[in-house]
Order: sequence, then structure tokens, then C-alpha cells
Amino acid sequence: MHSQNFTRPVRIFVIEVVISLSLILLVADAMAASREALWDIINNCLDISALDYCKVCTLPRAESSCKEKFRCEAQLKIWSESSNYIAMKDRKMCGCTEEFVHGLALPRAQVTGVEDPKRPSGIWEFAWNVALKQISSENTIALVVNPAQHRSQDQLHVHMVRLKENARKSFPKRSIARTESMDRVWVIAQEKAKELKLDDYGVLVTTHTDGGFVVLVDQESPEYKFTEATCR
Repeated sequence: MHSQNFTRPVRIFVIEVVISLSLILLVADAMAASREALWDIINNCLDISALDYCKVCTLPRAESSCKEKFRCEAQLKIWSESSNYIAMKDRKMCGCTEEFVHGLALPRAQVTGVEDPKRPSGIWEFAWNVALKQISSENTIALVVNPAQHRSQDQLHVHMVRLKENARKSFPKRSIARTESMDRVWVIAQEKAKELKLDDYGVLVTTHTDGGFVVLVDQESPEYKFTEATCR
């Protein structure tokens, strides 16, 4: 009798715990799957002095006092910021060696991606200057924006990564152009995409062997096709 009375409350407690954990996981999955996560960072996570910062921000800055930011994946590490842009460490670097680099450069204004006419030309130079401080060999730096169909976020973000070894040898000649100025990257990429009849495309920028920069467009993900996107 006593054993039965004890067992039932325990079972109920276990069931409640399982349900609670399931709800937590569902919320976490929903946050991870949100296509507005980067825009949420821009809106709610940059100013640590904001009212209720730790409650409102889903990814607190590493220098904040939020108690939830102990894990690498739960911290926002800002590399650089200006009045127009921010650069941050991507959580893909968590658990990797120091040699692996993956950062993101974002505009502070709301811009969806490569297809948005509001895409700022200055983001390329900003991202390049940040990447130079993170990646020692300039010729291995790659800046990438993925096509709309190959991205998980609807806030423009430039990936700052390393080229794969021998990646340049696999650049399709008809898909590349050269520029001396990063201010013209979007214009050149759009012209090349029109030439190739691509409605949706990604853009990769790296150094050109003859000086200036290579601008490559691809209908697939240049990030995963040509760069060290992950360390695993």
C-alpha cells in the first residue's frame, strides 16, 4: 500500500519533468530555427546597458553580466563594430582549434540578403579589414554571402572564413570577375549573375593573383563549396 502511494507521485513527477524538458528543447529548437536570430542580435543584444538586457537578449555579449552565457555557444563575441556594421564570432568556432576562423559581418540596418536592393557596398571592406585581424595569410581569406535558397538567416551576413586548399583551381572561369575596389562587389556580382542567367546567387570575394579582388558568383553555397566552413 505505502509502496503504491509513493510510486504514483514519483511517476507523475517524472512525467512532469519529461514534459518540461521537451518544452525547453522545443523552444531551443525554435530559436535555433528562427530566420530572424541575427536580426534579433542586432536589435536586442548589442547594448548591454539596455533595460532587462539579460531577459530580452537571446545571445548576451561575453562582457555582460548575464548568468546564462557560460557556454561558448551562448555567448556573443563581438570582434568589431562601427556605426553601420558589426562583426562577430560565429558559434561554429566553439569547440574548434585556434587555427579555425569563422566570423560574420552584419549591417545594423535591416537587409535581407544578396537580393535586397538596400545591401550596403561598405560591408565588404568592413568585413575584409576585420578578417585581416583574424586570418594571418591574406591570400587565404574569403568573404562569402550565400544565395537566398542556401541560407538560414534573413539578415544579410558576410561569412569571414578561409579558402579551402586549392579552392582557386576549382573557380569556374566564367563565374569570376575582377575588381580593384570592394565598393563595386555588388554591382559586379549582379552583372555576372545576369550574364549567367542566375536569379539567385551567392558571392565570394578573395584576393586576385594580379592584384585587386576576385568576385565569384555561384547558384549554390560558395561557403560550403569553396571555404573551410566548419572545423568538423
